[in-house]
Amino acid sequence: MTKCIFVMGANSAIAQELIQLCVNSGQEVIAAGRNTAVLEALYGSTSGVHIVEVQACDSSSVDAAFQAVVAEGRQIDGYAHCVGSILVAPLVKTSDAQLDSVMQVNLLSVMYGLRAFLKQAKAQGQGGSAVLVSTCATGIGVPNHEAIAAAKAGVEGLAKSAAATHAADNIRINVVAPGLTDSPIASAFLKSDMMRAASAKQYPLQGVNTPAEVAQAMHWLLSEGSSRMTGAVLNIDGGFRNIRPLVK
Repeated sequence: MTKCIFVMGANSAIAQELIQLCVNSGQEVIAAGRNTAVLEALYGSTSGVHIVEVQACDSSSVDAAFQAVVAEGRQIDGYAHCVGSILVAPLVKTSDAQLDSVMQVNLLSVMYGLRAFLKQAKAQGQGGSAVLVSTCATGIGVPNHEAIAAAKAGVEGLAKSAAATHAADNIRINVVAPGLTDSPIASAFLKSDMMRAASAKQYPLQGVNTPAEVAQAMHWLLSEGSSRMTGAVLNIDGGFRNIRPLVK
């Protein structure tokens, strides 16, 4: 049976690479996002990709999207949550509105999407796999990342607890934690050669991620190749989180 992967935030650079990997592997994809015109431009002519309009920060919209997919007779085997934002600012200069937005986009939307997937996977009774996105800034203190680090640390805690809850259902839940990735969402940090070089030097394996590198890890975590992994955080960060090489 062809696997079906539900990708939330299908317009993101990482999601685009992930969806292409899924299509190349013969999988069906539910490309979900808030702007169907954008999704139609990206995937309207791609066989095996089905577009669904959904507001990721609205739990009723998320639930309705999953219900609509199931009503069409599709079994959802995997879930990838690619919705996210970046805020780099010290907490003392972060407004209530900014905090609310960071938490809504980067934590609550994940809870809504994962909850809907888990309900459906349990109802199907055939297991499944989910992959969420965190950041390398949760594992080591990075200046001016207070809000986003707090939200993404919540994602990691969510994944581990949910993985424990649903291991008996053969539902796996894992996380990728990328470093800075060359994508539109991070364009403010890479808009000049000088800024790009400065960012690259922050990583033991100098450079920044490509969206494809992150997507490849996500695709593997959704596949049978990672069937013995759950509750894991896979660091795609050039060693930023775990090592400190000698400075030469």
